[in-house]
Amino acid sequence: MRQNSVNGYVWILLAALLWSLLGVISKFCQHAGVLPIETAFWRAGIGCIFFLAHAGLTGGLRIPVRHALIFALFGGWGVGVFFGAMQMAIKLSGGATAVVLLYTAPVWVAVFSRFLFGERITRRKALAVGIALCGTALVCFSGGSLPGHASLAGIAFGLLSGLCYATHYPFYRWWQSRYSTASIYGYMLLGGVAALGMGGPVHISHTPDTWGWLFALGLLTCYMAYICYGQGLKRISLVRAAVTCHLEPVLGTLWVWLFWNESFSAAGWFGGALVLSAVFLLTTDKTGE
Repeated sequence: MRQNSVNGYVWILLAALLWSLLGVISKFCQHAGVLPIETAFWRAGIGCIFFLAHAGLTGGLRIPVRHALIFALFGGWGVGVFFGAMQMAIKLSGGATAVVLLYTAPVWVAVFSRFLFGERITRRKALAVGIALCGTALVCFSGGSLPGHASLAGIAFGLLSGLCYATHYPFYRWWQSRYSTASIYGYMLLGGVAALGMGGPVHISHTPDTWGWLFALGLLTCYMAYICYGQGLKRISLVRAAVTCHLEPVLGTLWVWLFWNESFSAAGWFGGALVLSAVFLLTTDKTGE
């Protein structure tokens, strides 16, 4: 049992490491001239090919049509809107700001649990939400991680990506016991690709270097990251996985600082620390396990 738990943490740490590459690789793609929505399209499309191939080889493509449709419809929101919003946030506000705003997801979960399911908001949760709101405000209005003035549109897209991300937790957890990660995300990504394909033009006339970055984006931050995450959730609880994933925003801000010289002001760094502290409070609340 202990060995199984250790393996679970290793899988989640690998997922966090792979997801942390999203901002820096996306900036390479966008710097090469790929528009944000098209970058999101190729991330979803390349990831989808790998997931469908995986599901096909393991017999996971044969699922009831109604369930495939449910996955695809959720993918329009959970992949199409999510991936697109994240890329827009990276473009407008910077990779570091986008990843911090993405990690407002547990705050969304706490708020919606209260209104949709009547879950009691403990003092710990209320404190965490308040801290997260203060931290988010500092990150957003300190100018973000890009030079110049804060982008209100970039902030909105970043918060939207956090909202989309929050819905993945209960959705995947609900279906995890019935279908493999490859089956769930294969059909989800199909829906996401369809949604993103309608969101803007898609080109194939990219340079080999650009295709290399797009391929890395789809393989590493989509297919491999979600496979590792799914393996981890089979071995440790959702709460423990969420806490372990805190490595992602830390590494994500490190990569864009090293490769793209993105950095927050002192107020922005303090705000980011507040957001992560709030997430830690929420995900270690024993009443939420």
